[in-house]
Amino acid sequence: MGILGLAKLIGDVAPAAVKENEMKNYFGRKVAVDASMSLYQFLVAVRQEGNMLMTADGETTSHLMGFFYRTIRMVENGIKPVYVFDGKPPIMKGGELAKRRERREEAQKALEKAEEAGNVEEIDKFSRRLVKVTKTHSDEAKKLLELMGIPYVEAPCEAEAQCAALAKAGKVYGVATEDMDALTFGTPVLLRHMTFSEARKMPIKEFHLNRVLEGMGLSQEEFVDLCILLGCDYCDSIKGVGPKRAIELIRTHKNIDSVLSNIDKKKFTPPEAWPYAEARTLFVEPEVADPVNIELKWTEPKEEELVKYMCEEKGFNEDRIRNGCKKLVKARSGTTQGRLDSFFKIIPQPSNAANKRKADEKPGAKKAKRGGGSFRRGR
Repeated sequence: MGILGLAKLIGDVAPAAVKENEMKNYFGRKVAVDASMSLYQFLVAVRQEGNMLMTADGETTSHLMGFFYRTIRMVENGIKPVYVFDGKPPIMKGGELAKRRERREEAQKALEKAEEAGNVEEIDKFSRRLVKVTKTHSDEAKKLLELMGIPYVEAPCEAEAQCAALAKAGKVYGVATEDMDALTFGTPVLLRHMTFSEARKMPIKEFHLNRVLEGMGLSQEEFVDLCILLGCDYCDSIKGVGPKRAIELIRTHKNIDSVLSNIDKKKFTPPEAWPYAEARTLFVEPEVADPVNIELKWTEPKEEELVKYMCEEKGFNEDRIRNGCKKLVKARSGTTQGRLDSFFKIIPQPSNAANKRKADEKPGAKKAKRGGGSFRRGR
């Protein structure tokens, strides 16, 4: 679910922190993709388009189509994606998961009524609410990515937290997800809409955390408390406190502890036994695998194995899968050099290099270049 209303609040309060971009402008960038969010997105999107794909045995394959073609699109634009899959949910997320189960049960009852009435629009609406990502979906996507030569990471807990850890460690440029809580986990850059279909023509929205904090006038610690006030997956928020009041309270009182000591509890009601401090810890010190020990490696696709899996087992068209492999190979060979800002690094010149040449320098000697640095190949 992410942080409620955070994207709109940032757009209103710190618009300079957000910029729209085209996918091609991320050429050479490594990007951590929230795989679980992508799985759900692909399943819902294809269902909406009325093209839910299945094998002859009735097994859903829409998620595989989404992963295959959207990944190729990113790779063709010079992006190196690494997918991160959810691990076990934190215990504190149990309340949110219980709410989701209740909503699913309500949606199931509403769907049955819509089917009895023959209401196509309502059937479509409630069917989408029943979409659920399963372990089978995840395992199939992992196998597909492995055959495509695309790396993936299995997070010990929340995928967004692991994505953010990779970005903070400099392993990737940013995090591609629709969940704004990647910013709460501290990713320097959040990329929304990167895995959307090209047909939707949605520009990528790029959020820079340092600009978000500057525009909101908050520290990272204050920002985390703001996100908890807005409503997160780990605990409820204060009844009666909306986004605008939440940021006012944090700007004035700096943290939730002080907010609770100063608000009118008759007017604004905090939840009983509110575990906001535990939620804060989950954002600040999440359970993640150490990025230093994670090796990201992009390889050539295993075409014959991929054809066997996608065509013989999952019923996809062989020509399309082979064409997709060709695109992966071609894109891979075209992006080996990468971006100049990662291929080169600026090395400061020694201080004496700035001294002027002596007047009696020999004729024909090369003049020193202006500026304080020179380019050298980076690692």
